[in-house]
Amino acid sequence: MTEPYKIIGAVKSRAMRVLWMLEEIGVPYEHIPAAPRSEEVTRFNPAGKVPVLVADGVPITDSVAIMTFLGDRHGALTHAPGTLDRARQDSLTHAIIDEFDATLWMAARHSFILPEDKRIPEIKDSLRWEFERAQDQFVPRMAEDGPYLMGEDLTIPDILLAHCMGWAINAKFPVTEPFRAHTMRMRERPSFERASRA
Repeated sequence: MTEPYKIIGAVKSRAMRVLWMLEEIGVPYEHIPAAPRSEEVTRFNPAGKVPVLVADGVPITDSVAIMTFLGDRHGALTHAPGTLDRARQDSLTHAIIDEFDATLWMAARHSFILPEDKRIPEIKDSLRWEFERAQDQFVPRMAEDGPYLMGEDLTIPDILLAHCMGWAINAKFPVTEPFRAHTMRMRERPSFERASRA
């Protein structure tokens, strides 16, 4: 029998995405709310970044890689590899990471992550503009016939998008419709509440 997954990283990091997915698919796990670059993290990821998922003794890094692995392994929140639906799902995933996650991460770096003398606070105005523009371009890719990005089926991109938009709301970035409605709908799921308390 395989041992429960071990997920390393605080809830207020990208580990939340993985915790949310684990709660959604209902598999057992142990949560270690360690900070980036802490000993608990560097033991498994020398770069010190979170999250780290330990599966059967093997560490897996990067939130999207972890979520893709979990989806494929458990046949949950994902379409089958090699299908057109999976290609579309992966396209949505990469767009969310490229257009939303990356922009928010850059803003965070220039707010509190980089050393103070390396920060350029003025860049955030440009990033807010870029973030809002990316939403306009993303809307046509959202399904019109269901509550989720791909229609009736909840998939990995839904968790990623809701997590990014939650970050954006906290950072006072412009979150337009239908993104705000999607985020609120996702946050009403019991899995989100359980993951938030992990």
